[in-house]
Amino acid sequence: MAKSLSEQLLGAGLVDQKKAKQAQQEKRKETRAQHKRKQPPVDQTQVRLAQERAAKAEQDRALNQQRREAENLKAMRAQVRQMLDHSGVKPDGDIRFNFNDPRNNRIKSLLVSARQQNQLAQGQLAVCSDSDRFVLVPRNIADKIAQRFQDAVIFLADYKNDTLSEDDPYKDFPIPDDLMW
Repeated sequence: MAKSLSEQLLGAGLVDQKKAKQAQQEKRKETRAQHKRKQPPVDQTQVRLAQERAAKAEQDRALNQQRREAENLKAMRAQVRQMLDHSGVKPDGDIRFNFNDPRNNRIKSLLVSARQQNQLAQGQLAVCSDSDRFVLVPRNIADKIAQRFQDAVIFLADYKNDTLSEDDPYKDFPIPDDLMW
């Protein structure tokens, strides 16, 4: 039969008989006290494992949240791409329409017709992008795209038909329609 730990330590000469008896008495006192209290002994390893499990669960929740946000962003971009494909207006014409691309702060241009240029200036059409191309879309579609992914709307004119004030000194000199910058 296998010897107990205390017998093995006594046999190896690491502990004397007096210390072994004292350790056994302390162990008996502790078990009696725990039976009186009717509480299980506090096991530090169990406490530590429970804390580690809780920390791991919290970390998993955070990773799942990040994963869900990335999937939502991907889905929004796919919706924007689909809206641009279905509702896009093909720019056709020979008039160069210049606009600022806020993503890289550069001037970009599209060749549009006179009607499309007028609609762009009045805010009826907007220029949107899905990372590699520019598409003209109606304003209502551009508003829906902006709700899903704001960075996809590149240019949208805020045309307001404001009346000129009475004291404007240039009210009698309208800006010509064919003025090109």
